[in-house]
Amino acid sequence: MDEKIYHLIDKKGNPYDSTTPGTLGGHKKLKIYGRLDCPSALNYIAKGQYIKYRVFFADEETAVAAGYRPCAKCMKEKYKEWKAKQEK
Repeated sequence: MDEKIYHLIDKKGNPYDSTTPGTLGGHKKLKIYGRLDCPSALNYIAKGQYIKYRVFFADEETAVAAGYRPCAKCMKEKYKEWKAKQEK
């Protein structure tokens, strides 16, 4: 039986294949990352949107290194921290 392959994004923003699924999802065009169960992302996916730009990350460190910011809906505290740093 073949192992399932997952398509993730690395710290430089490049795609790669992995046998381990990502722990976070993101939007490639908007450069946002968040939980896989994010209500906002799932709402857009249900409407047939977002899917074209959907990406996955192994962890938060990778998402941040790739230049993505936290989702304001599902990662409110991380987003507030990120936003405060941007305003300095």
